[in-house]
Amino acid sequence: MKIQRALISVSDKTGVVEFARELHAHGVEILSTGGTAKTLQAEGIPTVEVSQFTGSPEILDGRVKTLHPKIHGGLLFIRGDEEHERQAAANGIKPIDLVVVNLYPFEATIAKEDVTLPEAIEQIDIGGPSMIRSAAKNYQSVTVVTDPADYAAVIESMKEEGGGTSLAVRERLAIKAFTTTSSYDRTIAGYLNKEQETSAAFRLELPLELRLRYGENPHQHAELYGDFSSYFEKLQGKELSYNNILDISAASALISEFTKPTVAILKHTNPCGVGTDPDLREAWDKAFATDKQAPFGGIIICNRPLNLALAKGISEIFSEVIIAPEFDADARLLLSKKKNLRLMKLLRRPPESGRDIRSVLGGLLVQDSDSADVPELEHKVVTQRPPTKDEIEAMEFGWKVVKHVKSNAIVYAGKDRTLGIGAGQMSRVDSSRIAVWKAQEAGLSLKGSAVCSDAFFPFADGLIAAAEAGATAAIQPGGSVRDQDVINAANEHGVAMVFTGLRHFRH
Repeated sequence: MKIQRALISVSDKTGVVEFARELHAHGVEILSTGGTAKTLQAEGIPTVEVSQFTGSPEILDGRVKTLHPKIHGGLLFIRGDEEHERQAAANGIKPIDLVVVNLYPFEATIAKEDVTLPEAIEQIDIGGPSMIRSAAKNYQSVTVVTDPADYAAVIESMKEEGGGTSLAVRERLAIKAFTTTSSYDRTIAGYLNKEQETSAAFRLELPLELRLRYGENPHQHAELYGDFSSYFEKLQGKELSYNNILDISAASALISEFTKPTVAILKHTNPCGVGTDPDLREAWDKAFATDKQAPFGGIIICNRPLNLALAKGISEIFSEVIIAPEFDADARLLLSKKKNLRLMKLLRRPPESGRDIRSVLGGLLVQDSDSADVPELEHKVVTQRPPTKDEIEAMEFGWKVVKHVKSNAIVYAGKDRTLGIGAGQMSRVDSSRIAVWKAQEAGLSLKGSAVCSDAFFPFADGLIAAAEAGATAAIQPGGSVRDQDVINAANEHGVAMVFTGLRHFRH
């Protein structure tokens, strides 16, 4: 069936003039509304205003313009059905064979920091989704376009089909249309849930981005959904695995904590070394010195363009993935000799805040991401001796790292490097022992270091063990019923300690 009449009403006007011009060349009558009509008319494209077509004016500040039987009847009546045809003729309803609609920019509106609830509500599109759904329901006869990227495919199909579109094209576009409106409604509901502090429902729909070879283990099927590729570009190497993607995400979250030139090494999403230095190779040496065993087969990330000196250091060990915002040409050439090594370009920083989602039996857990800033430590001192400037810097450095270590987490740090890391133990004392042992294995002194704990020391023994290992400063959330015992132990051992009031559990 040839397309005789099209209704075009778009917020995103990318490519719409060229598309409408092609439709006009095919003899299609064009209906339009508001700003879209003005845009097309200004380009000399014959356009009939919807209000003229329906015989009803736009009312209520434009809230009602396409909600009319002549619009939805023209979309919904079944072509070839005698009774539908009779009723359409009796009510002066003409067929509308093509709908081109993209919706009010609700998501862009609520992304503005100062947006108000009334402003957001005004960007809830009513007529657009209604037309999209009507057209998509009747896709056997009607073509619906919600994305400018599909304009070319529609024109190509019209050329092949003598002015109409193929059923396959209409089916594909109808599915995309329903996906678009459902996603739009979810965004609105999510925003209103947050604004009204209700949680009636949580829904999530993401496009399939990549089918993975397998999951965490070869017997598990796995896929990647969402827009991962908007954050990372793979420059070389084997295809990404499920575990690679988890590690890459964890590495990016960790490196975003640092503004100075920093290199981090991770294994199984846990940091095993972090170093900061104006010279990236020096930063690498500091990170690698923390633990020279764990980085084998690990993930390496830096927050500056990766240069040749750093590439030479990294190339001395086997790594799975290297991530950087850029790779210098000579560094890229050196690393390209390792064909399986995955090089990932970090295209943009992770968002400062967001939502974490975990699956559990029977449902999902949803929480705000842990984006709390490092507090001003000078005002959080609980011991007789305040920390020195170097100790404060060491505590700040370690606090940024411990946040990304699986609980129970202990990090010994200097002001520009990690010295020992203990992760994921059932006892905090055991995590501390592992961190001390790792430092000893690496030949690193903990004298003058800061010990950083993701949660409070439940007993004084953990603090005492840290002091005996050489720590002279401690940073922890506080909040234990035995806080005073821990403070007393710190005072007895000359340890400066701060309570942040923030816990960083990471299960």
